[in-house]
Amino acid sequence: MASKQQLSAIKGAKVLMVGAGGIGCELLKTLALSGFQDIHIIDMDTIEVSNLNRQFLFRQSHVGQSKAKVARDAVLKFRPHMSITPHHANVKDSDFDVEFFKQFNVVLNGLDNLDARRHVNRLCLAADVPLVESGTTGFLGQDIQVTVHVKGKTECYECKPKPAPKTYPVCTITSTPSKFIHCIVWAKDLLFAKLFGDKNQENDLNVRSSDAASSSEHTNDVFERRKDEDVDQYGRRIYDHVFGYNIEVALSNEETWKTRNRPKPIYSKDVLPDKLTQLNGNLDKSGATDDFSSVSAMASLGLKNPQDKWSLMECSRVFLEALKLFFLKREKEIGNLSFDKDDQLAVEFVTAAANIRAASFGIPLHSLFEAKGIAGNIVHAVATTNAIVAGLIVIEAIKVLQKDADNYRMTYCLQHITQKMLLMPVEPYEPDKSCYVCSETPLLLEINTHRSKLRDFVEKVVKAKLGMNFPLIMHGANLLYEVGDDLDGAMVANYAANLEKVLSELPSPITGGTMLSVEDLKQELICNINIKHRDEFDEEKEPDGMVLTGWTQAPPVEEEKANGNGASSSNALQAEPVETKKDAELEEIPESSRRKRKLPEDSEGTDVDVSNHKEVEKLDDDDDEDLVMFDDWASATNKKKRLQ
Repeated sequence: MASKQQLSAIKGAKVLMVGAGGIGCELLKTLALSGFQDIHIIDMDTIEVSNLNRQFLFRQSHVGQSKAKVARDAVLKFRPHMSITPHHANVKDSDFDVEFFKQFNVVLNGLDNLDARRHVNRLCLAADVPLVESGTTGFLGQDIQVTVHVKGKTECYECKPKPAPKTYPVCTITSTPSKFIHCIVWAKDLLFAKLFGDKNQENDLNVRSSDAASSSEHTNDVFERRKDEDVDQYGRRIYDHVFGYNIEVALSNEETWKTRNRPKPIYSKDVLPDKLTQLNGNLDKSGATDDFSSVSAMASLGLKNPQDKWSLMECSRVFLEALKLFFLKREKEIGNLSFDKDDQLAVEFVTAAANIRAASFGIPLHSLFEAKGIAGNIVHAVATTNAIVAGLIVIEAIKVLQKDADNYRMTYCLQHITQKMLLMPVEPYEPDKSCYVCSETPLLLEINTHRSKLRDFVEKVVKAKLGMNFPLIMHGANLLYEVGDDLDGAMVANYAANLEKVLSELPSPITGGTMLSVEDLKQELICNINIKHRDEFDEEKEPDGMVLTGWTQAPPVEEEKANGNGASSSNALQAEPVETKKDAELEEIPESSRRKRKLPEDSEGTDVDVSNHKEVEKLDDDDDEDLVMFDDWASATNKKKRLQ
């Protein structure tokens, strides 16, 4: 039973909930039943059939509708006097700025990706609003986490290291794939990006035409659609180039295949009839033109079960149909698209392309359901673990509202249940003085300033590592790069030109000893970076061709079970990890820093030495119920002080 003080804090609170998926459904229900009266929900996703087994506020009839809006309607049926405001939008939209966040007493996260979590963390710091983070993964509920982040009192979400993405050498992805994940990364980060993404982005696909008559024509980009070329012809030409001609080019290097199985070139004429119209899909069934989420190659072709493994012919039909639908129904987006696991047509295209490539290299084919899980790094969870997390979130939120800092707890699930103890509550850590987000500590970047372009710095450091979405880069008083809707044409052209310049040749040259100021105006985050020139880098250990120090991360993932979800670079392709390195080096913890907690009375009075419990760290790109946990939170106690 809640006390009068708790009830007063609950009823007077204005709460922002980010995410209305697995955790979000349970959380909204628990908040409503606990007496909260004013809640805002932000979620950009729509309901899918696969959500229904655990997101209990949704029904079959809700498929395709906004999660935030349906969740609101469902809860108002049993709590009609509450105020619930749904926002069917991306939390990174400009509407949700620092001023928007300032109106809330606490923010509760149930997000499904690292980038959005970092964004919310920074907005909460800028708005000085407490944040309660959460996550859970796995069918067994083996990973549960709820953490409290209060500016100036506890560590922020980014004080702890996050796992480095698994990197795959370009030669493996482009020439010698041996696992299905290699095919997924190729289809998602190379082929999809080349066809539908930014044309100026570096890409390692072979673009030379197979039918060029002269050496000058060999420089033409085969992916450029020719004049008067219809979509069917273009689709077949791309198919034959990437699955046929490029494989033949790879086979011409005999040395490569002395110890490997030789791939088989696949041409459309070998798989499909000459007249593609005989197997064309029904565009009327593919979805409404103005509703991109309903455009589907599977619907057009009459394929219904996402767990079926398609034949090579079916994969080929889906590939060509999906490509056609992008050009016929989503042409305005082409050039600006990036892969999204919630984009049905994108998932269909990547699944089909990956399977055709897998067939060429003798790799077993996968269903769309399996391919989506790999491409989106989805680790499925169940409703019971989400319910546990939701309860823990509300408990911590009530403490935050009462400003009961002495009793804040970060709660984790033990990997191996001992002494009848499943959950381990620990006191929050103080802010890390070396954290570049909440402590504004300068970073050090080692880079070849005579070879690397400003674009490399923006893509590989500012966006990929620092998580800035709208960066502004300054060298002293000189503005080198900026992103914004209010820029005029001349400024946009000037910044675009700067992107293609080598650092040392910019209008305000960047050389060794330079300090850059990088700012994200929407996140109200400023980061200073000291530049150190370095001539050479190890291509295997330092594939980005640059090293950022002070930006803490966990050791890189070594396991090949990782799911592909990264961006390509000139030297390596990345995929988000599912597992972390098991043999991480741990620092010895002095006895003085170890803390013990009493177990409940039924545990025979035994003390638990929490310094011996290890937590596995997982990257969070799950479908609403994921987790970021420390590689070994006990080792961190040697470096950080507990909040007293």
